[in-house]
Amino acid sequence: MILASSSPRRQELIRTLQMPVSIRVSHADETVPLGMAPSEIVETLSLRKALAVIEGSSDLSDGIVIGSDTIVVCEGQVLNKPIDAEDAMRMLTLLQGRSHQVFSGIACVDLMSGKQMVCHRITKVTMRKLSLQQINRYIASGEPSDKAGAYAIQGLGATIIESIQGCYFNVVGLPLSLLSEMLSELGVEVL
Repeated sequence: MILASSSPRRQELIRTLQMPVSIRVSHADETVPLGMAPSEIVETLSLRKALAVIEGSSDLSDGIVIGSDTIVVCEGQVLNKPIDAEDAMRMLTLLQGRSHQVFSGIACVDLMSGKQMVCHRITKVTMRKLSLQQINRYIASGEPSDKAGAYAIQGLGATIIESIQGCYFNVVGLPLSLLSEMLSELGVEVL
């Protein structure tokens, strides 16, 4: 398996499958047209990342390249990674005290057969009510800076999440059960 991601969280998660994996950073363009549905965004970007690694690597001839993308959606707004502390404040103020959806897409490309599979998962997350002081402290921790929706459920952000409905690993950024199902369809059994 070749993971097309620079995300330390995705790298850690894929290693839990206890299968041989190498990491290739995808430098794919992550812009998408306005008005694209959230499921389409994560599926498009996941496949784009996997294909960018394939196109940029002349030494790949065998294996499965895996691309993934995660976004947060609240009140119809797509929340990617915040561009600065002010943007993180905007996102966390929007999310606090309400539920939102986390979409993660996965693309698997089998290098031998050329077969491509793309799917996504959705998890409902409810964030507890936060004071302005709590939001400022969380932003000051630095954790929100490179996370979709400006929080990390697996870190300090766990203290601000009230509940989730669905796959926890989807919120972290790589839904392992979905990935396992997709790999199985490509002839790779995790268990």
